[in-house]
Amino acid sequence: MPKKLLKRIFPTPEQVQTNKSLQFLSPLFAKPNLWHLNRRSVARAFLVGLFAAFLPLPFQMGIAALIAFYANANMPISVGLVWISNPLTIPPIFYTTYLFGTWILNTPSREFHIELSLDWVLTELTQVWEPLIVGSLTTGIVLGVASYFIVDWSWRKHVWDNWKKRAARVPKVVKEVVTGHHEHHNQSPEQDSDDRRNSNDQS
Repeated sequence: MPKKLLKRIFPTPEQVQTNKSLQFLSPLFAKPNLWHLNRRSVARAFLVGLFAAFLPLPFQMGIAALIAFYANANMPISVGLVWISNPLTIPPIFYTTYLFGTWILNTPSREFHIELSLDWVLTELTQVWEPLIVGSLTTGIVLGVASYFIVDWSWRKHVWDNWKKRAARVPKVVKEVVTGHHEHHNQSPEQDSDDRRNSNDQS
């Protein structure tokens, strides 16, 4: 998986560290593994970020950052993926997970308003919390685990493809060097003398 693409899509370490909603976690930011871009840290970040994005709770970024710290996941990617659930997508996402939860629990559904705020958690969530939590947790876990294995496989494939390309170039380079070496040695003394004479004339 190209590191340059990940750096363009997700927030930078500086943007995460200066985010006001994450300032309470600033003592944790000294951990160097939080900013590394490698196969394990990125795969874990997708698992953490997608799981946190489907939590029907406020402070999703803080939750993602905290889990990323203990999971040695890349912090910017973990936090960036939380924005899958934003003010525009929250209503359809969580109403869908709510319906999924009612299907799992085999309970009737009802209309309700969704807003990830503390006031909403203390009022309306109490009316629909069970199917919403079950559906959201199940969706977050399934998507998070699936993304972990997809990213891990994609990263391995990308490394393997690059290795095969480099390995394929080596015989060509060796062949060119060997061919040039043989051509030089197969020249007659007269040709060699002419080559040196032409070189001297050009200089």
